Amino acid sequence: MKTIDELLAEGVAGKRVFVRADLNVPLDGTTITDDGRIRAVLPTIAKLAEAGARVVVASHLGRPKGAPDPAFSLAPAAARLGELLGADVAFATDTVGESARAAVAGLADGQVAVIENLRFNAGETSKDDAERGAFADRLAELADVYVGDGFGAVHRKHASVFDLPARLPHYAGYLIATEVGVLKKLTTDVKRPYAVVLGGAKVSDKLGVIDHLLERADRILIGGGMAYTFLKAQGHEVGSSLLQEDQIPAVQEYLRRAEEKGVEFVLPVDVVVAPAFPDLKTKAPAHPATVAADAMPEGQMGLDNGPETNKLYASKLADAATVFWNGPMGVFEHPDFADGTRAVAQALVDSQAFSVVGGGDSAAAVRILGFDENAFGHISTGGGASLEYLEGKTLPGLAALED
Repeated sequence: MKTIDELLAEGVAGKRVFVRADLNVPLDGTTITDDGRIRAVLPTIAKLAEAGARVVVASHLGRPKGAPDPAFSLAPAAARLGELLGADVAFATDTVGESARAAVAGLADGQVAVIENLRFNAGETSKDDAERGAFADRLAELADVYVGDGFGAVHRKHASVFDLPARLPHYAGYLIATEVGVLKKLTTDVKRPYAVVLGGAKVSDKLGVIDHLLERADRILIGGGMAYTFLKAQGHEVGSSLLQEDQIPAVQEYLRRAEEKGVEFVLPVDVVVAPAFPDLKTKAPAHPATVAADAMPEGQMGLDNGPETNKLYASKLADAATVFWNGPMGVFEHPDFADGTRAVAQALVDSQAFSVVGGGDSAAAVRILGFDENAFGHISTGGGASLEYLEGKTLPGLAALED
């Protein structure tokens, strides 16, 4: 695929450059609680602006139902982008309508505009090729060149990700180039030992990547809500913890295959429990207790790894040469259940491994818990995209950037 450096060498002064970014930031009302994804695309936008391009930035945010919804407006993200750029950023209140056309027409060389949430138009996410294509046609009218830099969306066959690049000269931005380069280090000529840490709520979200990694990883550490399905598959009671009963046969098969292939599967040996899920707004005390993972009492919910598990996982990461981590170990947003996630992050900071934090909640946790992002090899902006890449799937947004 052609890169942004090739585009800059060709010259962009005066050209309208459409940057498909990922500004899908978490919001508390209109307050951005983590601006990591905006900062990740900043180098591409800033470089284009410095070179005299008229930059049109587009993104999705959340899951609106194909129509405008103020709760999912990109206005806060546009304002934050302007703060980070140190320049005024125009904001269009629609995607391809009068406001968008006026905002783009009003750009001078080196200026930036953000158009409203792409998912306010049903054509963005439509499964109908003609409907998506019609929306892509209208987006193409706003630009002369396309730069794909929204890695968090490249696994989606959406108009702005898949159809639009076919209508314009297209290039990969700095973020996508970096993300792909990092993920290749996890799939080609991997330095060993190769450890994978998987957490998050549901086993079903990780089935594909577990299946793929059983052929590649040396050890797989499991935490988060998904751990309780693994523990149940081993015959242990899990109280009122999150459990996917229908996934137990698949999990048992993974455990069997791991033993057959010599892949070490590491599960919690103790867990932190509470009678109910904690209140994440008030952060009220949740009355936690630590119990053995094979002796969880009835009516108690597992919400984090326990201290012995934290020590065990740190020891399993200490000698790793490569680590991929996706998914928190517990409900890290509450102080009573953040230690497991904090322990994994600290173990990666302390190790000499090339560590990749695989986007989503893991990336947010690293920042929320106060870790220096530079202490990790790479923090991805795309959890789902990273997982699908590691599963060996073809990602529509990357395929569209290939020549």
